[in-house]
Amino acid sequence: MAISDSEEELIIYPNEEFKRGAHIASIDEYRRLYKRSIEDPEGFWSDIINEFYWKCGPKNEFLKYNFDYINGPIFVKWMEGAVTNICYNVLDRIIDEGLGENIAYYWEGNEPNMTRQITYNNLRKEVCKFANVLKSKGIKKGDRVAIYMPVTIELVTAMLACARIGAIHSVVFAGFSAEALADRILDANCSLLVTSDGAYRGTKFIPLKDISDAALAACKLKGHEIIACIVMRHLNLGINESDVNNNPVIKWNPEIDVWWDHVMRNASDKCDPVWLDAEDPLFILYTSGSTGKPKGVLHTIGGYMIYAATTFKYVFNYNVGDVFFCTADLGWITGHTVNVYGSLANATTIVLFEGTPFYPNPGRLWEIVDHLSVNIFYTAPTAIRSLMKYGDEYVKAYKRSSLKLLGTAGEPINPEAWFWYMNVVGSGKCPIVDTFWQTETGAPMITPLPGCTPMKPGSATLPFFGVVPAVLNNEGKEIEGPAVGHLVFKRPWPSIARTVDGNHERYEMTYFHKFRGYFCTGDGVRRDKDGYYWITGRTDDMLNVSGHLLSTAEVESAIVGHKAIAEAAAVSSPHPIKGECLYCYIVLKNGYEFSRELERDLKFRARDKIGALAAPEVIHPVSGLPKTRSGKIMRRILAKVARDDCELGDISSMADVSILDELFATRHIYAFN
Repeated sequence: MAISDSEEELIIYPNEEFKRGAHIASIDEYRRLYKRSIEDPEGFWSDIINEFYWKCGPKNEFLKYNFDYINGPIFVKWMEGAVTNICYNVLDRIIDEGLGENIAYYWEGNEPNMTRQITYNNLRKEVCKFANVLKSKGIKKGDRVAIYMPVTIELVTAMLACARIGAIHSVVFAGFSAEALADRILDANCSLLVTSDGAYRGTKFIPLKDISDAALAACKLKGHEIIACIVMRHLNLGINESDVNNNPVIKWNPEIDVWWDHVMRNASDKCDPVWLDAEDPLFILYTSGSTGKPKGVLHTIGGYMIYAATTFKYVFNYNVGDVFFCTADLGWITGHTVNVYGSLANATTIVLFEGTPFYPNPGRLWEIVDHLSVNIFYTAPTAIRSLMKYGDEYVKAYKRSSLKLLGTAGEPINPEAWFWYMNVVGSGKCPIVDTFWQTETGAPMITPLPGCTPMKPGSATLPFFGVVPAVLNNEGKEIEGPAVGHLVFKRPWPSIARTVDGNHERYEMTYFHKFRGYFCTGDGVRRDKDGYYWITGRTDDMLNVSGHLLSTAEVESAIVGHKAIAEAAAVSSPHPIKGECLYCYIVLKNGYEFSRELERDLKFRARDKIGALAAPEVIHPVSGLPKTRSGKIMRRILAKVARDDCELGDISSMADVSILDELFATRHIYAFN
């Protein structure tokens, strides 16, 4: 990597070897294509849709939308009237191109010896069989199917089978509580549930069938019953329908429960796709629910397909033959887009990973990279910082010589973690694509393109094609040039969520009412003199200290810059004089211990990097932070702990609730009275 180090900032340029194989190899080419995507969106996207199969093209305007609620309801329509099927495009189209015997998925289970693989040809057969199973249960176009499964090839099969027949899938992370699952089944009005007997995540057993039973019982109490519950035999907790009632591990309701393998046994592996309008619904996906009532975000077929596929191709510089490994669960938008739809549309070979990065040891990911010759690796900054805690030895125990590109998603990455990722994991030779996107955006919005974008550690860099960001102040006025404020988008991109399922008013209020005429992301941003965007975190995570607003991401980045710190999370806490003060949780790297000297160093570092107001009042060391199962830090829980408030609300999205005991038990040691 070529590095330019000025007094103001560090710029790292893509290496020449990578540029030679890049789809876009110069920043001038990026700017030319970006200019066209903004000035002529119909021409730009029309060229791209020609790469896909359509029964017929758009019959109405290519793009119609209204972002200004004063002018009527908010709406977005791309390619309305065009007819296609996304399952056909990610399977049949790929097979018709002669790639049917290419590996679609390598599956790596919770245990290192649990492995499988499936070709595109065989995946289509399985998808068609399950589509016929769904049809045999009465599922048809427009029906909703809930999927509550571990990360397996069968989960992908269920998603694609729904897409093939025009049913709408709602994937619920396999780890949410029965209450959370029931809420989502009821909210989406799902007719059928697909689940598993159980699963392990690390050493933790998750009784998925029992949780499903409790959820369905709760639904029944509210007057909603499903027509069937299809159960995948993942852990062999029941042998067959005749003996399962005698099995103490799993219960069975013969009125609705059927085994996946039993109903698949005689199903035909031929199923014609249902041809659908580009604006027909594809899936509902609920936000994690770390705050407030979860929203069922609805994505449609055509726009999501072309934007997911295009971002995947250019952001990851994907070429057929590359092996792609993303650690995201399929219950999140990242999993939907880069592990299923966007990746399969590019004939990708994908690694599906059911386990955790730390089981049976913190070298698990790199073992998989070596074993499967992974070329592109994509994960969350939280995972990177957690792995940093264990030092370099678990990484360097493996060669990782196949890696060509690294990526991050989910939250801002601090420069220290960025450099560790590049230099230790990537051995200094892999570009890093630090991508900004959300459930509502469907795919990356602000991102480097690895063959052409000069990288700035910690910056999401520049907008993707067709994306028009802006920075607004609190009054909603657009700020030109270098600026700090609210990140918004001025016009729609193809994969923008069309509504909140069943509650369009909530969609309008959440994303369009705060700043009239703009899509509001809810994130703060800084734009520098080069037009690069730096995400500063959720605007509702801003801290008000002595009347001054501070960003949690900014404070945490300063703290994590210390060599002893693996992770940090800053929240506000009441203060008798300042009104609010900074309460900072830290996770130490292996080999370091907390001391008063370290505490002073961290406070001085925050003061030196940001200013006197940024010096934390409290430094609270912990062994880990409460996170959602997608890896996001649950700051509302940390704020409750800082206030010694045990009324935590819904914690069903928390990955490991055992950390709560430590947080409350150690609070009195470090918190001021």
